[in-house]
Amino acid sequence: MKKVIQLLKKELMLTLSVLAAALALIVTPPTPQLLRDIDWRTLGTLLMMLCVLEGFKRENVLEPVVRLASRMKRMTTLSLFLVFGVFFTSMFVTNDVSLIIFVPLTILLFRNAGKERYILPIISMENIAAIRGSLLTPFGSPQNLFLFGQAEVTAGHFMLHMMPLCASSALLLVIFVFFLYRKNLREEISAAGREDPRQDSGRVRRIVYLLLFALIIAVIVTRTALWPYAVVLVLGVIALTDRRLLLQVDYVLIVTFFCFFVFSSSIAANQHIAGILKQAVAGNEYWWAIGLSQIISNVPASIVLYPFSENFAGLIYGADTAGLCSLIGSLASVINYRIYVREYPGNGGKFIRVFTLVSWAFFLIVVIPGFLLSRWKFF
Repeated sequence: MKKVIQLLKKELMLTLSVLAAALALIVTPPTPQLLRDIDWRTLGTLLMMLCVLEGFKRENVLEPVVRLASRMKRMTTLSLFLVFGVFFTSMFVTNDVSLIIFVPLTILLFRNAGKERYILPIISMENIAAIRGSLLTPFGSPQNLFLFGQAEVTAGHFMLHMMPLCASSALLLVIFVFFLYRKNLREEISAAGREDPRQDSGRVRRIVYLLLFALIIAVIVTRTALWPYAVVLVLGVIALTDRRLLLQVDYVLIVTFFCFFVFSSSIAANQHIAGILKQAVAGNEYWWAIGLSQIISNVPASIVLYPFSENFAGLIYGADTAGLCSLIGSLASVINYRIYVREYPGNGGKFIRVFTLVSWAFFLIVVIPGFLLSRWKFF
């Protein structure tokens, strides 16, 4: 019990989700239908993704990309490479994993080269890159994974609708990087290499994880009804090749998802509350997604708001924009913050100031175009 209490104190989002689920079950007593309403496909797919992405981190699957960064000689070139490394990898390995890979690398390279003054602006841009790059694909972020599962559209149709936000964000990030180095676009950097070069002993496991990742993508894109078998296969293969990895998976996120699914299903089953929420949310999905995300983050906000939404585009565009407002808006931002303060204890306030300045500058530019684009119906 003490360990459970300590975990709840440490994981604020988990605590909030447990309390929300408990409150909802009091308001609407549980029924067998509640279990059927839970999106088990999303939970199973998320579990597979978390397992395989944990393998990516352990086996340094993206190490060749990381090595290339250490060979860059100019600040603008290196910064663009790091920012867009996050931008493009987040489309496939999710926004939080891309930050876990590139933010420590950014800190290492800039610190070793005596360029620490640029660390906070660049990792703030990497945070934006993670949020705006990951929005392109159905599996780039947990909220996209969930919402794509609800929308009866193809992956190509989904990406077509997300492309304008993604492409415009890429252009804007380039402008932000050049603005940062506007006084000397040719400023040089002598970057040191990685402290922990890749070991080749895990080559077989890297191949296994890449194959499993391809399987997961196929399951998501095809929407196959055989997804439970895929979950069993992925967990079974990992148990055979590296069973210790199963102890490192972020099960907190799985439980958090489950609790918010319970909350959403319970509230939706209460006709009085559902009627009030539907009247308030319908037609205002974009702003509700942005606002509620500042309280409970964009992943649970997407789960809670979906049953009461009529404009799917407004909901997903708002959820993918919400992370630009505050640390709470996206769990990826919280991960970025944790990585930085671990390297620079006591500088949390400085991180929040720079992060807020850079993110809000970006947010104010994209928020209205995003709202106008949300009128473009998904289906």
